Amino acid sequence: MPIQSLYNKILKVRNRHFFGLDIIAFLITPYIALLIRLDWSFNMSDYYPALLFATVVFIALKVSLFIPLGLYRRYWQYASIDELIRLIVIGITVLICQTALFSIFYYAQVLQFNKLPLSLPLLDGVLTLLFIGITRLSIRIIERFNERVFSEHNFEKILIVGAGKAGISIVQEMQRNPQLGYAPIGYIDDDPQKQGVKIRGVPVLGKRGQIKEIAKEYNIDKIWIAIPTASGSDIREIVALCKKIGVKTKIIPGIYELLDETVRIDSVREVQIEDLLRRDVIDTDINEVERFIKGKRILVTGSGGSIGSELCRQILKFKPKELVLLGHGENSIFDVEQELMRRIGFLSNGHNPVIKTLIADIRFPHRIDAIFAKYKPEVVFHAAAHKHVPIMEVNSSEAITNNVLGTKILVESALRNGTENFVLISTDKAVNPTSIMGASKRVAEMIVLNYAKNFNKNYVAVRFGNVLGSRGSVIHTFRKQIKDGGPVTLTHPDITRYFMTIPEASQLVLQASVLGKGGEVFVLDMGEPIKVIDLAADMIRLSGYEVDKDIKIEITGLRPGEKLFEELFIKEEKYEQTLHEKILIATNASNVCMENFDNMVEDLIEISNNSNKSQIVYMLKKIIKEYEPAFHAELKETVSK
Repeated sequence: MPIQSLYNKILKVRNRHFFGLDIIAFLITPYIALLIRLDWSFNMSDYYPALLFATVVFIALKVSLFIPLGLYRRYWQYASIDELIRLIVIGITVLICQTALFSIFYYAQVLQFNKLPLSLPLLDGVLTLLFIGITRLSIRIIERFNERVFSEHNFEKILIVGAGKAGISIVQEMQRNPQLGYAPIGYIDDDPQKQGVKIRGVPVLGKRGQIKEIAKEYNIDKIWIAIPTASGSDIREIVALCKKIGVKTKIIPGIYELLDETVRIDSVREVQIEDLLRRDVIDTDINEVERFIKGKRILVTGSGGSIGSELCRQILKFKPKELVLLGHGENSIFDVEQELMRRIGFLSNGHNPVIKTLIADIRFPHRIDAIFAKYKPEVVFHAAAHKHVPIMEVNSSEAITNNVLGTKILVESALRNGTENFVLISTDKAVNPTSIMGASKRVAEMIVLNYAKNFNKNYVAVRFGNVLGSRGSVIHTFRKQIKDGGPVTLTHPDITRYFMTIPEASQLVLQASVLGKGGEVFVLDMGEPIKVIDLAADMIRLSGYEVDKDIKIEITGLRPGEKLFEELFIKEEKYEQTLHEKILIATNASNVCMENFDNMVEDLIEISNNSNKSQIVYMLKKIIKEYEPAFHAELKETVSK
């Protein structure tokens, strides 16, 4: 298209081209200024030498001021109000300096300047300001005209839900990059003050309830949800509306998923189950968390895992002095390290924390002691654990040695090396446990709290439920089953679970660590429990299938150690609300350990070396009186003795 080609060439004009145009214009503006001053009629011979000298002086002055003032260091295709203000400031500066210099030459009768009108430099300065303003901003005007003319020509018509910063950023990027093939047709926003207005030339067409009519009227191809702070209920409502009218939906990730908290078109993705379960944005005391983290040496165990890696991402924002990644799997640790190094480039806060990667098994005390002695961590987040309930039920020795022995070794090393803050990542399965995994995490909690009480250290545990997207999450299983064409398997139709997203859980862990004084169990507000069968159905529908028609849901029966529902509270613990509305605290948690607790833990660890599940279950029941194992029939007689 010839016109489009011309537009593209104009949009490629750069500062070196402007410089050439400016010189040509500056040769002419004094002559035009004199014409205006003398009512468009004068005898050139009367003014020739003086006008030539004035033109040369004006050009020299303008160039000497424009370059240091940055006129030729701007990218005018993205000019905004800031560039307009800067143009005005530069123009006025040149006008004042030019008038002052001309006046000096005029009264000193230098270079025949006294033959010219005193108003000449003022008129020339005004013409110069108009010229540089028009030429620079014309690029932006041409770009906008180009957007309007070609934005709807064979492009996908996009309706943006959300006329806030995220939605505007998306529209702006579409307009600046027509080659992407998207045409922003309008916004949907429930704010009454935005109805009927245009933002970047794109109208707000209506509210959420009008999506069906608007999509039909404007023949919309896709609807993008651009509200990073939207709750899961809002997203479910919008997605349901879009599904009814058969329009594909995409979404901007939640605010905590964005790499540098800015929105780009490449951030837009398919709606995921995590989006449907998203809750309101957490109100975080950023200053307190930064005070807790900034300038300190932080160690994160299990940093290659889902929670551990997200903790590292969150911690990085708060400017630690050193971040030590400790994990057992070299590939996952390598991936996290590379990601964090990339993220450092986006922080732009003038602080580059040192990142160390260590491969170690937390069950080896000499290795852990060496790490603590060398790096002297001031804060430890202990996220390393075996978490898969059915697998740990079969591999009970591994559950004990990793979750119990590993935690004990870490806490003791922390004590020996002066670590002031220790945060254990626990689980709701530790509450009234029925599984080996849950019981092992409950013992791990008790170890941390016992040391906190005995040594007056700020060692705490943070307890929460299932995390969407983590390695052990049922979400991964469902996704694979749907990809394979089904069926989606479920252990019981009435099974319920608490769910939260990885970023939400990690942020609350950081917030809870600030609240700790030592010996507390913090319980995160998990919201309402969700029926897993509803979760499976939502995932099937999000994948474009119909439940029981395209993909069936099959019930397989509860597995060993599995509960119908999870709990967050233990009867003996007393819970109170903290300063944060989403965090509760068990105020007496460190008082639940019996006097011979240390000896019993040693016995448990010793028994685990023999891989005798019945003896492990027996010992766990002695330590945790609320433990009710869902053990196999062959264990009943042994444990009951």
